Amino acid sequence: MFPKLHEVSKEMTMRIGNVVVIVSAVVFGAFQFVPGLAQEERQNKERQNNKDSYLQQSPGANTPKDIDEWRKGESRGGLAPFPAAPPGTPNPPGGLYQFGGSGKTSFGSPDLGMPFAVFKELMEKQRLAVDKAAHDRLESQFHLDCKLDTKATMSRGKPLAVGPTGKLPKGVNNWEEYAALPEAAIKAGNAFPYKPLEHPLQSTAHMLFPPQWTKVHPEHERFDVGFDIPDCYLPEFPPPLYLTTHPELGDVARGVEITYGNYFNMMNGILTPEQMDGLRLMVTPFQTTWFNSTHHRVTPEPSQGVSCLSCHVNGHTNGSIELAPDSRPNYARLRTDTPTLRGNYALLLFSSKRSIRGMDHFADVEEYFDGDTTLLAAIGGRNLEKPQVNHMGDFNSIIDYPPAPKLDVLNNLISSRATPEELHGEALFNGKAKCASCHVPTLQFTDNSMHDLKVERFYNGRPEGPIKTFPLRGIKDSPPYLHDGRLLTLEDTVEFFNIILETQLTAQEKKDLVQYLRAL
Repeated sequence: MFPKLHEVSKEMTMRIGNVVVIVSAVVFGAFQFVPGLAQEERQNKERQNNKDSYLQQSPGANTPKDIDEWRKGESRGGLAPFPAAPPGTPNPPGGLYQFGGSGKTSFGSPDLGMPFAVFKELMEKQRLAVDKAAHDRLESQFHLDCKLDTKATMSRGKPLAVGPTGKLPKGVNNWEEYAALPEAAIKAGNAFPYKPLEHPLQSTAHMLFPPQWTKVHPEHERFDVGFDIPDCYLPEFPPPLYLTTHPELGDVARGVEITYGNYFNMMNGILTPEQMDGLRLMVTPFQTTWFNSTHHRVTPEPSQGVSCLSCHVNGHTNGSIELAPDSRPNYARLRTDTPTLRGNYALLLFSSKRSIRGMDHFADVEEYFDGDTTLLAAIGGRNLEKPQVNHMGDFNSIIDYPPAPKLDVLNNLISSRATPEELHGEALFNGKAKCASCHVPTLQFTDNSMHDLKVERFYNGRPEGPIKTFPLRGIKDSPPYLHDGRLLTLEDTVEFFNIILETQLTAQEKKDLVQYLRAL
């Protein structure tokens, strides 16, 4: 039918000339061909010429004409812009807290930009200098002399390191004198000992394991960078595992590191099948950023990856570090010490900066790829289904705190079991020291919230913003402290918060507070 109409139209055009144009339009108008096409062309031209129909919708209020020029005008609070940092770039001197603003992109790349052998050789050549720079950075802030208290130990007997390790500025006689200085005076001196720590090689970053782990697991030894904090300031290895379902068993691991090879025989008859499956997944190595079988890795040989319990060994921690996945560029990400999984049943917040509100959700988004799904797609890795992460959450939910024989059912000291120093420390904790304002005893010493300590009041640098309140039950087993491990001992922690909260504690009060914290 249509070809005949077309032929008729063509024939009439030849015979009648201009008259047929009208007839042809009428004929095709009935089938909406020529007028329809013409109308569509007009609409397309109108869209192109109409500045108010950006992508067929409004571009929004005050949208800049040149987005790149607009980005140049960002306010960084007086901080220098982040320098470019391709993987392997050594940290700039002076600390990454001195930079601020945005980066060029949110996305990483699985492409090294060079053959793996070349990358490995370059990283091996610079590692000595990278490690020395990280050590020098710590030495500039801390006394790394590993003083130990042989009478005070962690749950399996490792002596506690004692401090404070932070270095006081020259001319300051003691910590009480320093804490009494005005904020402006401390900041002007630019010698605040508890400035933020960064990853020793932040441009590459990702998981970095301490020697106590890599001696047993050489497959996780990196060729580009080594761990910076000495083992004496780290948790004992392997740590105990306590279960809410079997408190009569005490430490169910009894000095054994739980692995894929032994988990079933160790836990058979203790866990439910569902919990057992959750534990299986938590000891299963998965490929991650920089630990995998591709050339995008920092291990000499291809790696099966890491498991949850590679960092959260026996449901606790070995002191390994990562970068928080919640910000970009890489230089803006916060160094994070591995937190314990003990007592997660008492928590409502499962990430240091983000509102992750369930253990299954936490297990689902555990940041094996630094929050970069483009790397996940390129390298491969964890693709777990909801029942699986639920099982992981079910095992996670029965990991308990270590016994605290001096605490009653509401986490108050039992006076007949506590020393006078510990009882005084408890009174300070709940009063003058202001600790209980956030670390509520009946809530396992947390408030399930986030707080901004505004530490940048005391140094020239980028604000870190709110961080979640970590629980203090069993805290003596979990050094170093604060989210990035900058507080190497409990003594450092007390000195830090005495300055931050302006509580003006005396030397004896701070000692008593430490004694109390050890009893938790």
